[in-house]
Parts: sequence; C-alpha cells; structure tokens
Amino acid sequence: MKHRIIVLGAGYTGAIAAGRLARRLHREDVAITLVNTEHDFVERVRLHQLATGQDLGLRPLSRMFAGTGVDLRIGKATGVDVDRRTVTVLDANGAEELAYDSLVYALGSGWNPQGVPGTAEHAHEIAGRSGALRLRERLAGLDAGQPVVVVGGGLTGLEAATEIAESRPDLDVALVARGGLGDWLSPKGRRHLRKVCDALGITVHEHTAVTGVEADRVTTAGGGTVPAAVTVWTTGFAVHPIAKATTLEVTGTGRIVVDGTMRSVSHPDVYAVGDAAMVMGPGDKPLRMSCASGVPSAWQSADAIAARLTGGKLPSAPIRYFNQCISLGRREGLIQYVTADDRAVRAALTGRLAALYKELVCKGAAWGVANPTLGMPPRRRRVVQAGARTTSATKASA
Repeated sequence: MKHRIIVLGAGYTGAIAAGRLARRLHREDVAITLVNTEHDFVERVRLHQLATGQDLGLRPLSRMFAGTGVDLRIGKATGVDVDRRTVTVLDANGAEELAYDSLVYALGSGWNPQGVPGTAEHAHEIAGRSGALRLRERLAGLDAGQPVVVVGGGLTGLEAATEIAESRPDLDVALVARGGLGDWLSPKGRRHLRKVCDALGITVHEHTAVTGVEADRVTTAGGGTVPAAVTVWTTGFAVHPIAKATTLEVTGTGRIVVDGTMRSVSHPDVYAVGDAAMVMGPGDKPLRMSCASGVPSAWQSADAIAARLTGGKLPSAPIRYFNQCISLGRREGLIQYVTADDRAVRAALTGRLAALYKELVCKGAAWGVANPTLGMPPRRRRVVQAGARTTSATKASA
C-alpha cells in the first residue's frame, strides 16, 4: 500500500511542498493529493496589482501539476481529525472523508478585521483573490477626487497605497499607520519611502489607530475622522480556523506549533507550513507571516517527510531572512536588507532598480510554483517498507 500524503492548500507553500514531494519520492511508493478551493494558483503577493485593474493572467493548477503524479482535488477542506488521520473535503459532489498517513497543512491566512466596529461591513481586503476583485470593481467606479484610505502601515499597506495612488492619480489616497511611516526600516529606507509617498500625493497619518469604519469615513482613537469613499484594511492576517478546532497544539491565534522540520510537536503525522505554522527562527523569534518565511518552510517540510520515509538525512538548515522586498507602484521599489532575524541594517536598494528586483522575486516565486518539480536534481529515493502505514524510517526519525 502506498503512503498517503495530503497537502491542504495550494498557495505558494502548499503547491511547492506538493511538487517537491513528487520530486523526492517514487510514485510507486506514495500517493500525493493536493486539495485547494480554487482551480487556479493565486499570486497573493500581487493582489494589490489585481485590485488596481492589472491583468495577472490565470495559472491553472491542473496545468502546473500535469504529469507530476500529484492528484489535484478542487474542494474546500471543512475539517481535520488529527487523531483519526482524516480530512473532510467538500466539493461539487458533496462531502468526502480522505485518510492520510502524512498531512501537510498549508491553509494559510486571510484578512484580520481586528474586531474593529464596521470593518467587516464597510472595509475591503486584498488577502484573497475574491477580495481583490471586489476592490477592483469598487475602485473602477470611483470618480476623480474621491478619497481612498488604506489602513495599516506594514508591507501590504504600503504596497496597496502606492499602487492605488500610482494607477489612479486622480484619487485622494491616504495611509493610516499605527506607528511611524516605515519605522522598522533603516534611515535610508524611511527617507525613500517618504519621498515616494510625497511624490504620489499620499497623505500619511502616522501614530494613528483606527477605532471604527463607516461607509464614508474611518474614526480614530483621538476622536478624529478621515474621509473614505473606500477603505482598504491591511492590518495583519488571521490564520484559517480549522487547526484551532483540532487537538493539535496551537498558539492562541491558531497557528500550529512545529519543530525545525515543520513537524507538529503534538502530532508527528502533521506538518504545517507558511502562515499556518508557528516557527521559531534566528534569535528565538517567531518567523513573520510572509512568502519569505513560507517558501523555505515548504522546502523544509517536504525534505523532512521524504527523509523520514526513506531513511535519509533530515534537513537542518535554519530558516533566516536576507531582505524585505517592497514594491511602491510599478516604477519604484525598496529592498531593505536585514539581519537573519529580520532587523533592518543600514544598506537598502531603492528606486527603479529596486522595483526590478522585486519584480524578479515575484516572477521567481511564481515560476517555482508553476514548475514544482523542476530546478531540483532527480534524487528520488525509495520509501522504506512502502506498504506499512508507519515506516521504520519514520520510527527511527521520530
């Protein structure tokens, strides 16, 4: 009997993990099933571009995984029973329970309204394709001079505000940040960010907390208001709720606690990658929710599963950071170089060259998903005791 591997979610991390597993293991030994709600791969790091009317093109998952041996199931994961080792998938034919021997949990995250009154009713989000398309339609219907407010001064907020301001210079774009503008960046990075915002005509409200969202404005902690025909909410992400409803060990926010190989500390048959995982990085600091964290975690999980099944060497390279890549519209960018634990250093790349750098990073990430079994040496190894549900290699590595 084949070792059954189910991967939940085909974002950057899930798709890469599935493809890497297909490259590492023989089809005769394993059955890899990739479950995803959408037929197409979504370039999440470009959703601010989609929201402003740019055509990103479709990337069908069926085409990406054709010939890989990965079984693509289009459906919604509605439950996981980690004690019985099953997942429930709802598709056009109804609900079905699938059994697994190894599970890769890559359901990622969505937007987080933070409990602020009016946000769910009146704000737009760009954490998913459907939200970006709704915002796209709303922005297209705005007349010149109408105000757009982006709430959140992190990477997503910066990219959204600058993209909207560049593509629609006729709109009055404002950015509301709880802290200072780019206060985590180096002095050079902060100067360039402020320069770009000024050039694009973005009004920046620093050290301002939003306490409510209405149809035509946001209210702030100081009792003030900022007019908003459209409010874009980018104050962080919330993970998918399924994990928190299981017996997995999770954090208070629902992220699955894993070891250095992305393996659940409570259930050794489960691996978590990307935003869904609580991973400790350099300096004993949790890795932030990002593509920069998620992609190497996907590599790590796939290599660990393959090693445990084949008796190979477990991966031991720690996940670390090198830079933060920020697009500031299509013509400007900011590459902030950082320490291994994500603290800014003095060096930063800015301007047109930085925009090209970021574009190459985005294209490279998409290429890695579209070609999940390419770019790796053919190092497939046979599974030890393939017919057993728990292999001797797994036991030895537990």
